[in-house]
Amino acid sequence: MNFPFRFPRLSTPLLLLVLLGAFSVAQAQDEYAALKTWEDFSFSSRTVATADFATLSLEDLKLVRGIVFGKHGRVFKDPEIRRFLESRTWFKADPGFDNSKLNDTERKNLDVIRIAEAQRHETVQPGDMRLYQGRALTRKKLGQHTNAEWTVLAAEIEAIHGKRFAGTPWLQQYFDERYWYRPAEQYNPKNLSEVERKNLRLIDTIQRQQRRVALAPGDMELFENKLISEAMLRGLSLHELRLLRNEIYARHGRIFKTVWIQQYFGGQPWYDPKEDFKDEEISGSDKTNIETIVAFEGKLHNQIGNKPITRALLQGLFVEDVRKMRDEIYARHGKVFKDPWTQKYFASFDWYKANPTYSDASLSVVEKGNIAVITAYEKKAVTAMSTIEG
Repeated sequence: MNFPFRFPRLSTPLLLLVLLGAFSVAQAQDEYAALKTWEDFSFSSRTVATADFATLSLEDLKLVRGIVFGKHGRVFKDPEIRRFLESRTWFKADPGFDNSKLNDTERKNLDVIRIAEAQRHETVQPGDMRLYQGRALTRKKLGQHTNAEWTVLAAEIEAIHGKRFAGTPWLQQYFDERYWYRPAEQYNPKNLSEVERKNLRLIDTIQRQQRRVALAPGDMELFENKLISEAMLRGLSLHELRLLRNEIYARHGRIFKTVWIQQYFGGQPWYDPKEDFKDEEISGSDKTNIETIVAFEGKLHNQIGNKPITRALLQGLFVEDVRKMRDEIYARHGKVFKDPWTQKYFASFDWYKANPTYSDASLSVVEKGNIAVITAYEKKAVTAMSTIEG
């Protein structure tokens, strides 16, 4: 048979490239073949069981979770879930998605998927703590985390019971974006099981050891008749120092005007508010300890403007953490912030004096350098919102 044209003869290297290209296309087409059944599954009307996912890998489980949300157009930050969804013809991105679009059946199915994921994790990850409501954690199972991730893990134990985090907006936003989170009208720490309390204590202990801090909010009960030293306060953030100082008042029943501080202590099992409490009642070692903390806070505040910040100091912090440090530099000069929470936060400090005529020209060379270091870190830092989505 005579062909009207002759196929060009390919060199061996070119032939290999063609074959590899064809293989890559076939591989891409088959990349998500194991998920085809779940793409066609109606998560909104049919329920699943843990056994249904026995043959799926941990990576595929995450993508199945993405399918449930993806059917409603949720746009994920997670690059793997995002890449998968964007490759699906059925996916229609909806930037306005929120969890209210999920029905009860979808939420129950997500619970099954998230628990299946948690069971496969070698070490505990944010989002896993519902699996450990009645299961004791170990140091080995907890693994290694950044300071901010430890904060999320500990907070998650309480968030399961509806605790609000008014004093830490990024943490509150993080849980507001969890489909399972239901803020309680009145959070009661006594609703935590004994196992959950032990898990909280273990996370707290490991976090302190990792940070090498001698004290943390919640410890002032141990110093009712003992003096603390400046050395014990090293390593604590300004936020923690403020809580530590106010804890002394809170243990005497003080009711706080600053909402987020009142909510924080209102969530502590030992807090017993007293309408007739007066600051003048504080005396002895309690008064001295408050003065020690206030003096150390003042020293740290001044260091932000007088001492260069290094990247090592910022390492492991979420974007939300370092942003507060950056805003602190501006606040020291009285900048009025457009964000309502930020303005309220700094306005609650005695040292803050609003300056409507503020300009960056008032910043020192050191302060400008610190802002530059923090801003550079922010561009590469991980946001708390992207630790575990779903």
